[in-house]
Amino acid sequence: MWKEVPQYSAVTVITVSCLFVLRKWIAGGRCHSRVFLRGKTVVITGANTGIGKETALDMACRGARVVMACRDLTKAEKAAEEIRQSTGNRNVVVRHMDLASLYSVREFAKEFIATEDRVDILINNAGVMMCPKNITEDGYETQLAVNHLGHFLLTNLLIGLLKKSSPSRVVNVSSMLHKGGKIHFDDLFFDKRQYNSLVSYRQSKLANVLFSRELARQMRGTGVSSYSLHPGVIRTELSRHVESWLPILKFLLCIPSYLLMKTPWEGAQTSIYCAVTEGLECKSGCYFSDCAETEAAPEGRDDVVARRLWEESARLVGLNVEE
Repeated sequence: MWKEVPQYSAVTVITVSCLFVLRKWIAGGRCHSRVFLRGKTVVITGANTGIGKETALDMACRGARVVMACRDLTKAEKAAEEIRQSTGNRNVVVRHMDLASLYSVREFAKEFIATEDRVDILINNAGVMMCPKNITEDGYETQLAVNHLGHFLLTNLLIGLLKKSSPSRVVNVSSMLHKGGKIHFDDLFFDKRQYNSLVSYRQSKLANVLFSRELARQMRGTGVSSYSLHPGVIRTELSRHVESWLPILKFLLCIPSYLLMKTPWEGAQTSIYCAVTEGLECKSGCYFSDCAETEAAPEGRDDVVARRLWEESARLVGLNVEE
């Protein structure tokens, strides 16, 4: 009996070691850049929670002026005050913007351009995931409207300031689920076919990658760089719609999630990497995961589709050439 104790101890040690290695692998890469951002302005959408809040915290730590563009002003102001208290940086401000409303995006950009003289980093972070079908006030399906069209319009409205502030960067948070996605130009908003939340989400995340790629092409020579990324599978509020369909899923995944999912801080690392890492300009248009360049899926490297998506998006948001 006593001889079996060391055996059990060895199994325990091996098990714990394996779990430690697995957890470290899941955590992914980390941004090691020590770049300071005093005098720089960073705009982050959806910055009141999850990886957006962690990204805002990091930018504030680096001394940047951080503009948190959020829909829920109460939550956003609470998050902003926490960031101010934590970093000692009082230059953290909240501005209202609802990506589901093109009017709201235009109002945000109008106020921003009137009150700010630069934007060095734009992080298009906000998003919705696999939500039930809803139609925005503009008549568009929510996932494509929020995840892509709102950010497309915002970026284009701020492009003048981005050029003026160059070298500047646009960071688009996408997902590995862009793989297998397709831009359904004949039915972008599921008007002709049955709505599928996963198909819709994949389309919107593919749109992020294609938009980033085409933006990089159009901004070549201007000093504005563009990157898209997969943040990882993260424990955030983004999956709330999936859990609402299957409440037991939240319970079943509660413990495993701490082992198998990234924390918001870990999930924010690639966004931060793309925003501040020195010498990344030559990688404009590329796709990143775990703080390293990786190849996007073939559908995310289709320049013909990327250009067509740009043209269709410009039409849908009513983007004029002079804008």
